[in-house]
Amino acid sequence: MLVIGIAGGTGSGKTTVVKKIMGSLNANEVALVTQDSYYKDSGHLPLEERQKINFDHPDAIEFDLLTDHVAKLKSGVPVEEPVYSYLTCTRSDQTNTIEPRKVIIVEGILILGHQKLRDLFDIKVFVSADADDRLIRVINRDIIERGRTVDVVLERYHQSVKPMHLQFIEPTKRYADLIVPQGGHNKVAIDILTSIVKMNLEKEN
Repeated sequence: MLVIGIAGGTGSGKTTVVKKIMGSLNANEVALVTQDSYYKDSGHLPLEERQKINFDHPDAIEFDLLTDHVAKLKSGVPVEEPVYSYLTCTRSDQTNTIEPRKVIIVEGILILGHQKLRDLFDIKVFVSADADDRLIRVINRDIIERGRTVDVVLERYHQSVKPMHLQFIEPTKRYADLIVPQGGHNKVAIDILTSIVKMNLEKEN
């Protein structure tokens, strides 16, 4: 089994990189675990308070559960991944069953900053992108997927996204085995990573 951790700033293109890698493999060979599913449940708070949550701070993530799930998958044990809603900032009563596969991809902005989780990765990747490009992607995503206005997105970016990136995300680049500049547009880097994955699969077969 090969466990790959793919990190990078909000809007850096991590999801595009993940999709391109997964698209090059058979569906029954790869499973995806997303950090976003492991945000702590805030259902006990009023909606107004939930909407103020700093999603870019490590304290917002239930890393113990995420680490436990990745360790179980690595041991061949299926896990029940939480389902989290950005619209309500709560976890659903439902879960997604993730089965162990030959390749496990763990994706999220903060995953390289947690040592116990990081130590479970066979390959550590950091997806890098220009700050302006990341901001544009964040604006488009938050308006379309999370129902936020441009003003709210920009306020959040300056108050939490940018400072948290500089404090908690960018420094984890030093842990990466492979840095992918230009996010999902870097075909060469993605091809190299995909080749590494395929070579490891061939060794297991």
